[in-house]
Amino acid sequence: MRHTIPAAPDGGGHASASIDQLCINTIRTLSMDGVQKANSGHPGTAMALAPCAYALWRNVMNYDPANPLWPNRDRFVLSIGHASMLLYSLIYLAGVRDVQAGKVTDAPALTLGDLEQFRQLGSKTPGHPEYRHTTGVETTTGPLGQGCGNAVGMAMAEKWLAARYNRPGFNLFDYHIYTLCGDGDMMEGVASEAASVAGHLKLGNLTWIYDSNRISIEGSTDIAFTENVRRRFEGYGWHVLELMDANDTGNFERLLADAKAETTRPTLIIAHSIIGWGAPHKAGTAAAHGEPLGVEEIRETKKFYGWPEDRSFYVPDGVLAHFQSGLGARGAVASARWQALFAAYLQAHPDLGAEVTAIINGTLPAGWDGGIPTFDADAKGVASRASSGTVLNAVAQNYPWMIGGSADLSPSTKTHLTFAGAGDFQPPQWGGTYGGRNVHFGVREHAMGSICNGIALAGIRPFCSGFLIFSDYMKPPIRMSALMNLPVIYIFTHDSISVGEDGPTHQPIEQLAQLRATPGVTLIRPADANEVAQAWRVILPMTDRPAVLVLSRQNLPTLDRSVYAPATGLAKGAYVLADCGGRPDLILMATGSEISLVVAAYEILKKEGVSVRVVSMPSWDLFEAQPEAYRASVLPPDVTARVAVEQASGMGWARYIGLTGEAVVTHGFGASAPAEALQEKFGFTVDAVLAAARRQIARA
Repeated sequence: MRHTIPAAPDGGGHASASIDQLCINTIRTLSMDGVQKANSGHPGTAMALAPCAYALWRNVMNYDPANPLWPNRDRFVLSIGHASMLLYSLIYLAGVRDVQAGKVTDAPALTLGDLEQFRQLGSKTPGHPEYRHTTGVETTTGPLGQGCGNAVGMAMAEKWLAARYNRPGFNLFDYHIYTLCGDGDMMEGVASEAASVAGHLKLGNLTWIYDSNRISIEGSTDIAFTENVRRRFEGYGWHVLELMDANDTGNFERLLADAKAETTRPTLIIAHSIIGWGAPHKAGTAAAHGEPLGVEEIRETKKFYGWPEDRSFYVPDGVLAHFQSGLGARGAVASARWQALFAAYLQAHPDLGAEVTAIINGTLPAGWDGGIPTFDADAKGVASRASSGTVLNAVAQNYPWMIGGSADLSPSTKTHLTFAGAGDFQPPQWGGTYGGRNVHFGVREHAMGSICNGIALAGIRPFCSGFLIFSDYMKPPIRMSALMNLPVIYIFTHDSISVGEDGPTHQPIEQLAQLRATPGVTLIRPADANEVAQAWRVILPMTDRPAVLVLSRQNLPTLDRSVYAPATGLAKGAYVLADCGGRPDLILMATGSEISLVVAAYEILKKEGVSVRVVSMPSWDLFEAQPEAYRASVLPPDVTARVAVEQASGMGWARYIGLTGEAVVTHGFGASAPAEALQEKFGFTVDAVLAAARRQIARA
C-alpha cells in the first residue's frame, strides 16, 4: 500500500512508516547524507522526487539489476544530473551488478561505502552521473537539457531496432525510455528542440517526468520562467498529464500506465513537488537546491521522517529486500524470457540475429569497406563533401545499422543516403517508416548532436552533419560524445572562408582550433577525394571516440598518387606527401584544401633547385598518437624552415612550425565575396605561399 503524504511538514509528527515509505525515506536520507558529507551537492530535488523515483523503479520499470546490459531494458535518464545522489541511491538499493570490461560481474555497482564517497576523488559517485564510470548510469548528464536530447535519441533507436529486427513471434525490442527533468531542462533550448523532434516523430515510447518545483539557484523561477509548459508541449504534439503532488505514488503509477498506453505520442508528466520536502526551514526554497542542508536542518528533517536523527547512511532492515523483490524479481523474469527469445530468433532469423549480435557487441559488419572507391587523378577534382557523400553511401550499404542525416542541410552536406531501401526515418503519417536510414533533424543542430549520442548509446552507429560554422551550436553534445567515448560521426562541410558569398557569419575561423582542443575527439580534414576515402576507413573502426570530418564546398584537385605518396598515410595523421629525396631545406605543410597550394609551390621551388618536403596533416590528434620516431621522420627537428597553410585561425600551428616558422592563416572573420576573390584578399595563393617559403629559406 502506498500513501499520499502531506505536501510539506508542519513542524511536527512524522511520515508513515510503511515499508514503501521506509524505502522512499531511505532514498531521501541517503541523498541528504551524501551531500552533507561531501559538503557539496544538490539534496532538495532528490528529496522531492524520491517517491516518484521509487515508484518508477520498484513497481514499473522493466530492468534487470543482475543484467544491466540486457538490450531490451527500459532506460532511465536523469537529465537533472545535479540530483545524482537520487540515482546513486536507486542503483544501490536496486542491487545493480557492476560491469567491468563489458562483462557483468557478481559485484555490486555501488555499495553504501561508495555513497559515502560522493563527489570524492576516484569515487564511483561523481557529482553528475557518468556513463561507463558507474554501472546503471545510462548516459552522462551534466549540462541541463542534454539528457532530454539523449532520451529522444534512445527512443528513436528503439523504434529503429523494432522496425528492423522485430518479426512475428519475436518482439525483440519494445523498451520504454523514462526521463526525469526539471525547470532548468525546460528553460534550455536543446530540450525544446529535442521535444519538438519527439513530437513530430510521434515517439510513444518516451516519457518525460518534469519535476515542477518552481525553484532554481537564484530563487523562484517566477523571476525568469513563467510560461505555460503544458500548452507548449501540447503544441509539440505531446500527451500531457499532471501529478498534483509528487508524493502521491499511487496516482503517479496510474499516470505512468496511461503514458505507456499512449503509443502514438510522447508523454510529459508534470509532477508538482516541493524541493527539499520535509526540511522544516529550507523546503520550497533555493537553499535546498545547490548546497548541503546543514547538520541541524538534517536532524530536524529526519525527525519529521520518523528517522533516527543521529544516524547517517542508515538503511532500515527490509528496505533492500523489498526494493529488490519488485524491480529485481520482475526484471529477472523478463530478462530471462528475452534471452530465450533471442536464442530462438538466432535460429529462425540467423542473418538478422548476427546483426543484432554485432550491435550488442559493438563490432562492424563483415565487408563494411568493400565498396569504398579509389578516385582517379583529376586536376579539376571534386569537393570533399561530394567525394565523402559517395564514400558514405558505399559504406552505409554494407553497414545496415548506420543511420543519420543533417540539420536540414543534406543537399549541401551530401549526407543523404540514396541507395535503394535507405528510406526516411519517419512515422507512417509523414511518409516514412521507423526503419528508415535517413534522419531529418530539422534546423536543430544542438538537439541533433544530443540525439545522436542517445542513438549511439543503443549500439546504432549515427552520423550527423551541418556546416562547420554551426559546430558552435554543437559543442556541448560533441564534448559529451567524447566524455562517453561514443563513436558518433560529425560531418562538417563549408570548412573555410572559401564558402564565399555567404560572408563572415558563415565562414569558420576558430572552429578547427576549438574542435582540436577537445580531448578524445579525432578531427580529420582531408586534402582530396582519396584522403576522404581513407578518412572513412580510419573513422569507422573507431568505436571508442567521436570523429569530426571537415570537408570543403569547393572542388579540390584529386592528386596523382603515382606521383605523390599514397593517401593511406592519412591513418597516421600526417605523412610526407612529396619529398626531395634527401634532407629538405624547407617543409611545407597544410591540411584540406590548402594542400593544393603547397603542392603547387613545391613544384615551382623544386624546379628552382630548392630541396622541399610537403607534409599533409589531415589529423593532428592521430599524428600526436604516433611514436616519436615517426613524428620526427615526418618533421625532422633539425629542419626549422617551415611554412604551414590553413584557411583558419593559426592557433596550434606553433607546435609544428616552431618559433621561427611561418603560418599562412586567417587573422580575421572573412568577408562576403566569391571564393577566388577572398583567397586573393586574405593571402591564400601560390604566390603568398612562395613568398613565405622564400623568407624561411633566406632566414635559414
